Amino acid sequence: MRVTDFDFFLPPELIAQHPPAERGDSRMLLVDRHSGDSQDAHFRDFPTRLNHGDLLVMNNSRVIPARLYARRAGLRTQKNSPAPSGHVEVLLTQPLGNNHWRALVKPGRKVPAGERLIFNENELEAEVIDAGEFGERTLLFTPVADFFGALERIGHMPLPPYIHRDNDEPEDRTRYQTVYAGENTHGSAAAPTAGLHFTPEILDAVRKRGVQIEYITLHVGLGTFQPVRVDDLADIRLHEEPYTLPAATAEALRSAKAEGRRVVAVGTTTTRTLEHIASTNQLREHSGTTSIFLSPGYRFKMVDALLTNFHLPKSTLLMLVSALAESGNAASNGRKNILRAYQHAVEQQYRFFSYGDCMFLS
Repeated sequence: MRVTDFDFFLPPELIAQHPPAERGDSRMLLVDRHSGDSQDAHFRDFPTRLNHGDLLVMNNSRVIPARLYARRAGLRTQKNSPAPSGHVEVLLTQPLGNNHWRALVKPGRKVPAGERLIFNENELEAEVIDAGEFGERTLLFTPVADFFGALERIGHMPLPPYIHRDNDEPEDRTRYQTVYAGENTHGSAAAPTAGLHFTPEILDAVRKRGVQIEYITLHVGLGTFQPVRVDDLADIRLHEEPYTLPAATAEALRSAKAEGRRVVAVGTTTTRTLEHIASTNQLREHSGTTSIFLSPGYRFKMVDALLTNFHLPKSTLLMLVSALAESGNAASNGRKNILRAYQHAVEQQYRFFSYGDCMFLS
């Protein structure tokens, strides 16, 4: 299949630039995996779309204020500001351990390996130890007592490039974060956006339906920001992202599958993690990395239903959603059904992408 098989027209005005006024007020398109039929609904109805005994799995990774402004050592620039004089923009995309981070740097041509970067007048300092393509860099930070505390003080929320604002706003600190993000699960460079719709009240309503809720942690990284640069799906390679499967979630997954109960994933990050675990036969407590790419032709082993936002044209996430739709359709029309659902969403003026509306594919 070709990447262009997953293209669609999206009017720019449908790309949500801000979250809805109230968390949970989004619209929700219901799509039947088997027939391809769709129905308009609202996200607050989501608990009623779940069955007693379902297992709902969510990604509790916490988004960090990963966008930073630095100066190259020896150059002066305005304190913690994207000033034009010698400034460098750094987006931390993945923790590598031992103070090492993978990052995207702009302008990359000015930041070779060996360069030292100063953040907020020496609050943080890093050396570029490796330079890759398309602005990718590996940074080694000088140890500090509270690295994530420093990020909270000087960093900015890493809003996607299709949100056309010069910088984040105060509301993004809470609204670009799920209400169930863990206190010790820092590491994502982008929100697991399907989870942004949930409120504590909606989670309570889910539990009252007799639905079990469990969590995985997958830190959303570089793959979220990199466009597909090949023409054939067979040539797509995703970056590795770290994940953790807790013991309670592993046990819940084993029980649900053994008893024939549905596993409902919140978001594509959760879906990729669960399918990686099933594909590698690691249904036990552990941590690891995954670069799994799910596209039409893949047969799902763990996930039965998916809550997800609307995705970019020609994106790997749209391919994943199409794969799940195809997996439930004996006629293998999943891609066409999803593109038809997207066309309906455009016609009905749903809001797209991170701060937009959602789809429940079941």
